[in-house]
Amino acid sequence: MTQWSALRRSFKHSLLVVTAILCAVIAYSAESQDEWTKTVEATRKEAKIVVAGPPTAVLRKQYKETFEQKFGIEMELISAPGPQNAGKAASEFKAGVRYFDVLHGGSGTLEPLMNENMLASFAEYMILPEVKDSRQWWGGHIWEDNVKNNRFIYSFSADFSVPPFFNADLLKPGEINSYDDLLSPKWKGKIGFFEPRVPSAGQGLWGFLMKIKGKEFLQKLAQQDLFITRDGQQLAVGLAKGTLVIALGLSQRFVDPYIKANLPIKALTTIKEGTGGSNGFGTVAVMRNAPHPNAAKVYINWLLGKEGQELYSRALTQGTRRLDVDTKWLAKFNTPAAKDVTTPEEYEKVRFYGEDIITEWREPAGEFARKILK
Repeated sequence: MTQWSALRRSFKHSLLVVTAILCAVIAYSAESQDEWTKTVEATRKEAKIVVAGPPTAVLRKQYKETFEQKFGIEMELISAPGPQNAGKAASEFKAGVRYFDVLHGGSGTLEPLMNENMLASFAEYMILPEVKDSRQWWGGHIWEDNVKNNRFIYSFSADFSVPPFFNADLLKPGEINSYDDLLSPKWKGKIGFFEPRVPSAGQGLWGFLMKIKGKEFLQKLAQQDLFITRDGQQLAVGLAKGTLVIALGLSQRFVDPYIKANLPIKALTTIKEGTGGSNGFGTVAVMRNAPHPNAAKVYINWLLGKEGQELYSRALTQGTRRLDVDTKWLAKFNTPAAKDVTTPEEYEKVRFYGEDIITEWREPAGEFARKILK
């Protein structure tokens, strides 16, 4: 009897614990839903949100329209390169103008605003359980500002830098198998490079090359009369016309129309040094004292939800870290989502973004680029 009594008491205790946990979960969910409902209602009074986003027409149309139809408020999506939007937002903030609500960018784009206390604490804008729960995200919650863990800039993407693209009519198989092969005299004046002097995919690659090849290599590469531009469309057109043989730091979305048109543009996947881990245009932050604070909360929770991540990922051809969003289609673009091919621990070894990498490699590389590229 004593043994059975002990078992009954243990069972009752376990049942009480489980019940308490369930009650807490239900209460938490109800509280979150109540906050969400109130926020959505308050958003309709604000009637608008201003988002600085990447320069892509696909995102501008479908993404914007879906959000507006879902919540009944206007999204002013300012599509421009990350540094351009960030610079404008910073200038306006210093002048006392509050226009932007949310900023998107790549690695290194938003840190200057954080350093000057222009960004809001991001966690305060995460309301829905599916967004706040770190178990929904491959690798948990990851912050771009990862040195002091300030948590102002959220990083929601994780994949790999796009490999170089080349004109298959002008480059024969086996001619370039290493970045060292780019130094051949035959490629002088035929290499395009996305602008490495500002935070960008180009600067990310430039920093990666500085890490694995050194400054001497970059000096020799600079002597190849690189065609450098901040306009990815120019690089894609150069490949399509044959004025460029190869382009580095160029995003997939710029070459897609030409590839679909059966022009001879292909990804160069034989580079033995490979590429570093990237978060693409996958960071987001909220401006401090945003003019439409409730709309910003609604946007952040929609963006980081399943629907927002699905649309954003496909528009930019980059891998979201949300576990419930399919990203296996990215494999055909040679930039698989990290969550589909590796573990967070292994990915950490090749990650080439985040505040620590920016401080140690990307910013010094950008400074070196400004010094030797005129």
